[in-house]
This record gives sequence, structure tokens and C-alpha cells, in this order.
Amino acid sequence: MLTDPRLIVPLDVPTLAEARAMVEAIGDGASFYKVGLELFATGEGMTLARELKAQGKQVFLDWKLHDIGTTVQRAASVLADVGCDFLTVHAEPQVLAAAVRGKGRSNLKILGVTVLTSLNDADLIEMGFSETARSLVERRIHHAIAAGADGVIASPHEAALARSIGGKDFLVVTPGVRPDWSAKN
Repeated sequence: MLTDPRLIVPLDVPTLAEARAMVEAIGDGASFYKVGLELFATGEGMTLARELKAQGKQVFLDWKLHDIGTTVQRAASVLADVGCDFLTVHAEPQVLAAAVRGKGRSNLKILGVTVLTSLNDADLIEMGFSETARSLVERRIHHAIAAGADGVIASPHEAALARSIGGKDFLVVTPGVRPDWSAKN
């Protein structure tokens, strides 16, 4: 029996062999997998994405694209053609709009990364922002909506805010949510 289809299992391992073993061990326990930058950097991330799609799984490419519009648009177009389901880009207006153009009429869902969940208000001040993380998240949710993105990545602390601004059909993905008994790292 499949688990909740909203659960996305992160394949945050250093090798394709380890990712394949994890998928095999989980079996029918999950239908949605995240392929992050570590596997992308090995050169095997797209191999894995294609394999997962061939198995009928959903694929979330958590690559947080952040580049000039043309580059993001072309990358999103290629990933849409592969049949990937979710793609993350930084929630800045130009990046979001380019990714939305790149996905075209495909089923690829563009998710804007509002603020990296590892950053706090002090980090943002050090980076030159004058607003709190919550205020920046709110502003970037509005950027995502204006660009036509399908949703955002937001911490559990901002998920309700994203839902209230974006509405019921706006996707809100929260990373790192774990059972109470798991490690908190």
C-alpha cells in the first residue's frame, strides 16, 4: 500500500547505487522522490530521474535554479520534456517568469524557493536584506503568484502563510518534515 502521495522522499545520498537501493528498499511505500543537487553533481541525477519516471514514480528536482532568464527558461524546457514533475527555482521575479515560460504547457510544476530554511533574520541582515525572513517569504510568495508559478517551498513556520496567500490550489512544499522519533538534524 502506498503512503500519502504528498510525501516526497529525498534521495539525498552521494551515489546513484545508493539512491537505487533506497528506492528498491522503499518499494511501493512511496511514489514521489526528490533528486537533489548531490546526485545532480555526480552526473547521474537525470539518469535517476528518467529511471524513476519509467517506474511510474513522480520526480521532484530540487535544484534551486538561479541564473539569467534565458538559461533558466532553457533548463526548465529540457526538464519539462523529460517529464519531471516538480522543479525548484529561486523565487525572484525574473527567475520565476523564465521557468514558467520554459515549462510551457507541460505538467512540470514550478516551485519558488522563498528563503532557504537554514537562514534566519540575522543571516538575512548580513546578506543585505532589511526585512525579516517571514516578510521576505511573504514577498516572494507574491512574486511566485505574479509569475504564474505553481507554488513555493516554505518552512513549516511559513506554510500557513503561503496557503493563506496562495489559496487551496497553490502548492506549498515543506522540506525536512519528519516523524517525532527521527533525528532533528
